[in-house]
This record gives sequence, structure tokens and C-alpha cells, in this order.
Amino acid sequence: MRSVRIVVAAGAASLLSSAALAADMPSIMPPPPQQYYQAPVEDFGGWYLRGDIGMTTQQASRISNPLDTTLNVTGPSYVGTELSGSSSFDLGVGYRFNNWLRADLTAEYRNKATVRGSVFGQFTAFGGTFSDVDNYSANLSSLVFLANAYVDLGTWWCITPFVGAGVGTAYNHLSSFRDDGLTTFNGLTAGTQFVANGDKANLAWAAYAGLAYHVNQNLTIELAYRYLDLGSAVTGNTNFAFSSPGVLGTHAWTVNDLVSHDLRFGVRWTCCDVAPPPPPPLIRKG
Repeated sequence: MRSVRIVVAAGAASLLSSAALAADMPSIMPPPPQQYYQAPVEDFGGWYLRGDIGMTTQQASRISNPLDTTLNVTGPSYVGTELSGSSSFDLGVGYRFNNWLRADLTAEYRNKATVRGSVFGQFTAFGGTFSDVDNYSANLSSLVFLANAYVDLGTWWCITPFVGAGVGTAYNHLSSFRDDGLTTFNGLTAGTQFVANGDKANLAWAAYAGLAYHVNQNLTIELAYRYLDLGSAVTGNTNFAFSSPGVLGTHAWTVNDLVSHDLRFGVRWTCCDVAPPPPPPLIRKG
């Protein structure tokens, strides 16, 4: 019996010594979970270069000259004023402020488009009444400088729809202007006038809508529609005429209300990204 008590006492002493030793050892259990948050990193933008090529469809309301007023033209009928299709090329530099907003400056050359127009009217001069029909032809080219701003509307599967607007200056150049006319005044008279080239600077503005595809971090391609208002274009004065040259004096012609509907393919290369700061450290809440 005594031996049993000795065994029980020894076991109890062993358990107590083990518990004391465990209390002195570091815990191997993980600490309870803590709550952390990381402050958001600011969306940094960067500089980019761009280039675009485009197909243009231009329009004009009419072709006019000072004789419409001087000769009291009544009831002029503009049978048609149209321009052929052409192409355009531009280069630019821009800055992306964040994922939503960017802006750029562009310089664009618009290749020659053929201008054609016809007008019929009656006018009074030299004590009589004339009936006249004129067929016009010319070439139109332009230099356009624009400051543009765009809003990117979010990105899905690397595709970003965007809208934009621009304002600037258009320098329109009219060349090879020719006026072939038929006039009835005591008989039928045919005449041709050749007109000097002319240039005119105008306020220009544009509106954009398109899609951008992000090929990689630095390269983006765009497909966009642009409406462009070019103002007007003017010739120089008449420099040679067949059929009564100089009788009506020298004057210039104006191609009025030039607008263009453009389909454009562009490339943007992000060349000088601003490096974002390192992420902020984790901050314990509470």
C-alpha cells in the first residue's frame, strides 16, 4: 500500500514539473489574427507620343464670290458642292494624367482633295439682266493644329472606349481654281477664268469617339471617328480670263463651311512614364 502511494506521488510531482517547464517555453501556436489595411497608391500618369493616319470625307455648303452681291444676284441655286476623299497624317505629344483623363497637342497635314461645285443665278449689270451658270473646280489641302482632351471610360479586356474634343487652327490652301461658265446676255457666251492660289487661317474644332486597345504597358492602338470643322477657304484674285477679260474686275472665291468626317487609326507610345512611389507600409488598425 505504501508503495502505491509512493508511485502516485512521484507521478504527480512529474506532472507539476512538466507544467512549470511548459510555462517557461515560448508558445509554438500562431498569434491571433490582426487587422491591417494598406493605403491606396495614387494613379500616376506619364508622357506619350502619338501618330495617326486617316481617311477624310469633306463637305462644303457652297462656293461664292463678291459678285453675288455686287451684281445683285437673285435666286442663286447651288446645284452641288462636293469634295473628293483624301488622307491625313499627324504627329503629337501628350500626357496621361490618370486612368480617366489625358490630353495632347497634334500637328496634321491633310492631302489634296478635289473641290467641285456648280451654281446658277440671275443678276443685273450694264443695264441688262444676265443668266449665268458656273462650274467650279479646285484643290484643297490643309494644315491643322489642335489641342485635344480625352476622357477614357473604363477598360474591359484591354479595350478602352473614349470620347474627346479639340480646338485649334486650320490653315486651308486652295489651288488650281478654275471657273467655267455660260452667260446669256444678248446671246450665249462661254468663258473660263483661272484664279490665283489662296490661303486662309480659321478657328478649328473637333469631336472624337473611339476605342483604344492596350497591347502592352507602353503601346496602345486606337480606332476613332472624328468630326472636324475647318472653317472656310479662299482663293487669290482672278489672274487670267477668257471671254471679256477684266470687264467684271478681279475677285476671289470662297469655299464656305468646310467640315470633315474622318476615320482614323492611331498609335500611342508611352515613352516617359512617371515612376510611382513604393507602396506604403501595412498599417495595423486599432
